[in-house]
Amino acid sequence: MAYDFADRLKNLPPYLFAEIEEKVARKIEKGIDIIDFGIGDPDLPTPRPLVEEIQKQLEDPVNHRYPSAQGESDTRLAIAEWYQKRFNVDLDPDREIAILLGSKEGLANVARAFVNPGEKVLCPDPAYPVYSQGAATLCDAISVKFPLYEEDNFFPNFNNDIPQDAKMMYLNYPNNPTGAVASREDLQKAVQWCEDTNTILCYDNAYSEMTFDDYIAPSALEFGRRSIEFGSLSKTFNMTGYRIGYAVGDPILIAGLKKVKSQIDSGTPKFIQKAVDVALGSYDGRSRPKIVQDSVDVYRRRRDLIVRGLRELGFDIKLPKGTFYLFFNVGGSSIDFANKMLDAGIVVTPGIGFGNSGEGFVRLALTQSEDRITEALERMEKIL
Repeated sequence: MAYDFADRLKNLPPYLFAEIEEKVARKIEKGIDIIDFGIGDPDLPTPRPLVEEIQKQLEDPVNHRYPSAQGESDTRLAIAEWYQKRFNVDLDPDREIAILLGSKEGLANVARAFVNPGEKVLCPDPAYPVYSQGAATLCDAISVKFPLYEEDNFFPNFNNDIPQDAKMMYLNYPNNPTGAVASREDLQKAVQWCEDTNTILCYDNAYSEMTFDDYIAPSALEFGRRSIEFGSLSKTFNMTGYRIGYAVGDPILIAGLKKVKSQIDSGTPKFIQKAVDVALGSYDGRSRPKIVQDSVDVYRRRRDLIVRGLRELGFDIKLPKGTFYLFFNVGGSSIDFANKMLDAGIVVTPGIGFGNSGEGFVRLALTQSEDRITEALERMEKIL
């Protein structure tokens, strides 16, 4: 018997990261030493207090049972308290917060709750592919791309012809893949534009705590409450494998997301949710606690090292103020450049994988030690 994919699945382009993984696997099989800057997966360990809390909670049989679909009440309360301390935003834990299996599933599932087939979803280009593919395409919606340009600091120009009849818009700052950040004025402009056009703003704030120098990332909810914001413990606390995130914002948007989730998952395990209280409870205010600052300091040193090295190799590259990504112009095909790097045992991600406007750029994740970064720069010097 022959089976055929649904049209929505056929409409998905190949997932770039899967293709890269296959290429890397073949190189490893040949015995090539790989320095992988491709996937944004922190190489630093989860802070010890969080690991110890999860281990302790595992001993309690209560935590072996199904969690609440919307998230445990004490977990939602911990997020509400953190938002008040960190962003001076008051949230109702029962109506304005949902716990997610990492922010990725929430970013996709919120479209299921509000976007009908054929409606438009505004997606930045370049961007995290989940917005246009996981949200728009898999909801039989129309993904409408709007370009982000380096000269605009990779922020949308709302004076340009961005459609005003879309159901939903995705924005993400600090930004993956570009590392760009949004000023308070810019974010306020985006929130106001969405309110004026009755467009649901889905704001991906997963990298809010991974910022450098004098930049402090705001929340979209500081400028208006008719939006939904997504966050994650994955990058802030080096917990990508634990799969825990959250959505906060407008009660109707949260209710719709919760209703979808109640039909398709049973929530993040209770013993992992218990770590949220310890993690976010370590904040006294807007400033990062030591368990977060220590990681940020490591990424800042790596950023400075590799930017200095790339500049010496002739690349015009700015110091990003957010995320642990570098996104820089390679002056030609991003795939050709990535393949050339892979031949030298270095993995970078072609910018074209994040959208047509990403062509000519590559993304590099700061997920290797300083020694490995130095070695990668030496390899690059020999082939460039």
